[in-house]
Amino acid sequence: MCRSVDVRTAVLAKNDGLAAELRADLAERRVAAVNLLSSPGSGKTALLELVLRRARERGLAVAALTADLATENDARRLARSGAPVKQVLTGGLCHLEAAQVRALVDGWLPDATRLLFVENVGNLVCPASYDLGETLRVTLMSVTEGEDKPLKYPTAFGAAHLVVLTKTDIAGAVGFEDGVFSAAVERVNPGVEILRTSARDGQGVDTLLDRVLAVAGGAAPHAPLLAADHLRRHGHDHDPDAHHHDHGPDAHHHGHASPAPTA
Repeated sequence: MCRSVDVRTAVLAKNDGLAAELRADLAERRVAAVNLLSSPGSGKTALLELVLRRARERGLAVAALTADLATENDARRLARSGAPVKQVLTGGLCHLEAAQVRALVDGWLPDATRLLFVENVGNLVCPASYDLGETLRVTLMSVTEGEDKPLKYPTAFGAAHLVVLTKTDIAGAVGFEDGVFSAAVERVNPGVEILRTSARDGQGVDTLLDRVLAVAGGAAPHAPLLAADHLRRHGHDHDPDAHHHDHGPDAHHHGHASPAPTA
């Protein structure tokens, strides 16, 4: 058990170092990166497509990376916004890492880009521990997932700079208790802002874009509390040995970036 924790801590520490370098490089290029985390089915692709569309309507230079285990479905959907989009297929890996983002950004990201959205793999466990060099970390969940999810996934919600509630147009139909949810978020991440959104009726979309732009135009926040620090303070959200096989010297030979439609 101790050996497993030591190895994982070292892997995360290496990732954090690469993420810090990437964050500095992106800042020098005046690019703000937004890391979007959620479980599958939260509606983050639909929301991101709308955000990208609104950003382009405002004349903003935006782009998106989207990660999936096996398909390019999300990239095709996001490309409908007219923004440059690139897909990464992880080949079964449950999260993105800073080295993958670096490899995808280098040589692809248009020079004029000022906002880069990174849609992480749908998962509230593994991605939460990996800093991707982002300027802003956003954790999303839908009203259909249950008000206690922040308590069940404290790393994902506790490290967020912003929490976004999605599918609010059906909150009444599913009996979602907003006050219970808000209290759960406050418990794991005191003071963090919660935005209510709906991709169906557009609620909160412009506000979300405004929040992102405020960060992009100002000083970048500190990197989220992740990796070794979070492991020491809170432990991991899943079995400590669950993913040790992902981090050998050839860990990501099966993951690959594949082109997606761009406009």
